[in-house]
Amino acid sequence: MTTTTTFALIRHGQTDWNAAARIQGATDIPLNDIGRGQATDAVASLSRYDWDFIVSSPLSRAAETADLIGERLGLNVARRLPTLIERDYGPAEGLCAGAELDALRFPGGFHGAETEETVAARGIDALRELAREHPGARIIVVAHGTLIRLSLENALDQPIGSISNASLNLVQHHHAHADGGAAWQLDVLNGQPLVRA
Repeated sequence: MTTTTTFALIRHGQTDWNAAARIQGATDIPLNDIGRGQATDAVASLSRYDWDFIVSSPLSRAAETADLIGERLGLNVARRLPTLIERDYGPAEGLCAGAELDALRFPGGFHGAETEETVAARGIDALRELAREHPGARIIVVAHGTLIRLSLENALDQPIGSISNASLNLVQHHHAHADGGAAWQLDVLNGQPLVRA
């Protein structure tokens, strides 16, 4: 017997730092008006499915995106999960492309930043825990671009690419009770259904 938990992974709407191509990471930057509009627009794709509840990162850009979506779908934001916070980029946060940022770079990361492996493990563990606690549920998860991308890459063992603001990413967690195994399946990426061979 297999239980399938469905997740809509939604990156928050735009912030002024997104618009300026500044690295945000764990810095708590609020949505701008474009981001609020994107959060509202996300409801159209989400409303094609039935959802049980919403969880989000506690950072204000994700929390407000979740609240705006929840208001329009008539759903409660059940929890703010610290494990869904964006990657901590350390001293790179607030910087744009240039010499100062380049000085912090090394292959696969930035000096003083949380590693990609740690972020991926944190994100996928949060999703697995939700699937364990709410088997068979349909859950909207509002978080952050890098966390979503790295979590999906970890779960699917394939490159994903960047995650667009407030776009729908639909993934299913299939848990087989007999052997305790689990499989992940990505059905929609950045609002586009995936065609399988």
